[in-house]
Amino acid sequence: MGTAERLIESAQQLLWERGYVGTSPKAIQQLAGAGQGSMYHHFAGKPDLALQAIRRSAEELRAQAEEKFSQPGTAYERIAAYLLRERDVLRGCRVGRLAHDPEVAGSPALREPLGETFAYLRRRIEELLEEGLEQGEFVGGMVPADVAAALVAVVQGAYVLAQSAGSVQEFERAVRGGLNLLAAYTA
Repeated sequence: MGTAERLIESAQQLLWERGYVGTSPKAIQQLAGAGQGSMYHHFAGKPDLALQAIRRSAEELRAQAEEKFSQPGTAYERIAAYLLRERDVLRGCRVGRLAHDPEVAGSPALREPLGETFAYLRRRIEELLEEGLEQGEFVGGMVPADVAAALVAVVQGAYVLAQSAGSVQEFERAVRGGLNLLAAYTA
């Protein structure tokens, strides 16, 4: 693995653990085993490196979600597979937690991959819900865009509940609750 790759992975890790403000260039360099000159050779500075790391985390999250969304099964089963997928719950969502970081929220460039990721999740879940409606799996009256937004919010809120309680069970309870609400639309 090259130096630039190690720096991106180190920045991903530290952003997840500490947020933007708590992630210093020195900490990134130390974790990556790279010198200051190497970092500034590959990246214009901390914001540039952070943007690359955030984009990578967002791409990875979308790939993990797509793996569940594109597997065989009903729309409900694929949505459930995404909601119930294995996660490091108590560490939080490596994309969602950055939305609360003032430096990320205040930077359109750093915030952009977050918005793209959540738009992707809403769109894919909405597509599955529309597919389920067309297949007769769900009853009419559902507004797929609204239900999709609610399910994305359930996952992000479930992280907050779990972290505040220090309990993975709180995440699981919230996700099961979201699935129970979705099940009310099944035919």
